[in-house]
Amino acid sequence: MGQSPPGDTYNQEGEGIPFYQGKTDFGFRYPTRRVFCTAPTRFAKSGDTLVSVRAPVGVINMAAEYCCVGRGVAAIRHNSGSRSYTYYAMESLRPKFDRYEAEGTVFGSINKKGFETMAMVNAPTGLVSAFEQFAFGLEERIQHNEQQTATLIVLRDSLLPKLISGEVRCHGVLQ
Repeated sequence: MGQSPPGDTYNQEGEGIPFYQGKTDFGFRYPTRRVFCTAPTRFAKSGDTLVSVRAPVGVINMAAEYCCVGRGVAAIRHNSGSRSYTYYAMESLRPKFDRYEAEGTVFGSINKKGFETMAMVNAPTGLVSAFEQFAFGLEERIQHNEQQTATLIVLRDSLLPKLISGEVRCHGVLQ
């Protein structure tokens, strides 16, 4: 479970390590770097599954890098280290997470004990390994596509104002 460092250690200038606090930071599969922390307290490794544990409960992402997690996020890793199996196992718990979201008086939340008491299938090691062999290549392609999308967004955001202002012109045949 995450733990939020003191607020004065946060920044948006890229000093320290990426800091994820919950759904606000989550993307399609990987969180978006938005806030950094110079005094991190709890960590996730690349490939760990990140689960939003507060308002809303159960939104899932995967850490693309070593990062700090705040109190709104839990970092989960299967004993085998299988990142794909962990991610999809957490996805399969969505109906159980939804119950925690509905139970909160102000907002839903789940704590470590709530995670520990959730019934889960204890898959045999061979099955976990087989799943990882099947899914890992797909996960790598998803990660590569996400990185390409981020690169294209930066390119678009830098070129579009120049195109609109006329600073850059596009010469070519439009069909």
